[in-house]
Amino acid sequence: MSIKLSEISTKAPSELNKKKIEAKTIDIVIKIGELQHRMYAEGKQSLLVVLQGMDASGKDGTIKTVFADCNPSGIDAIAFKKPTEEEFAHDFLWRVHQRTPRKGNIMIFNRSHYEDILIQRVHKWITEERVEKRMNAINAFEELLEFDNNTKVLKFYMHISSEKQQEKLQERIDDPTKNWKHKAADWDENDKWEEYMKCYEYAINKSNINWSIAPSDKRWYRNYFIAKEVLRTLEEMNPQLPLLDKIDD
Repeated sequence: MSIKLSEISTKAPSELNKKKIEAKTIDIVIKIGELQHRMYAEGKQSLLVVLQGMDASGKDGTIKTVFADCNPSGIDAIAFKKPTEEEFAHDFLWRVHQRTPRKGNIMIFNRSHYEDILIQRVHKWITEERVEKRMNAINAFEELLEFDNNTKVLKFYMHISSEKQQEKLQERIDDPTKNWKHKAADWDENDKWEEYMKCYEYAINKSNINWSIAPSDKRWYRNYFIAKEVLRTLEEMNPQLPLLDKIDD
């Protein structure tokens, strides 16, 4: 069944209590830290978390909150921005593959390899034929990580509304502490909202590895939703602390 983003709410369920959910999130974050410690000590499997979404959808805030209790030695994050000259000289997955997690670690992608079939497609910098071939390459790449390298790939689309994004972009102008985030071009991208949604739906529906659609208009629910899914995934991975072999007397 195909996912249509316009049919999925960007808001928190009305029956939820903010304070209770925030308290639950704290408990979940602690458990994530405990499981990350076990995975780091085990050194046999890894987790790649992909956070993809429009500007101001909360990727940085999610990373700061959800992984707050993790050991820095076993976790890292990379924000993929405009490719450098060196990166442009290679295939589009070259810079991404270098940052996949080693066994025992969690790697967080703030934006990802999907940028190469999103922004480039919206701006018509690549043909539809190349989009399809890149999508096939992305599927093969993620399957390589999961089935050949024991790396679980967990992907989130940060589902924010156009209205909420505009509100957040305006905050970057009005709040002096957020001025550094402001880019005039972000408003231009908001004008292309419908085209972006079309391209996101393509990427989500053509992926062999499923996405989680994280309602992101309310940060407290966004953080809870993503933290809960990260915890569920780590519990399924079930990392074990290595034990010394028993020595016969």
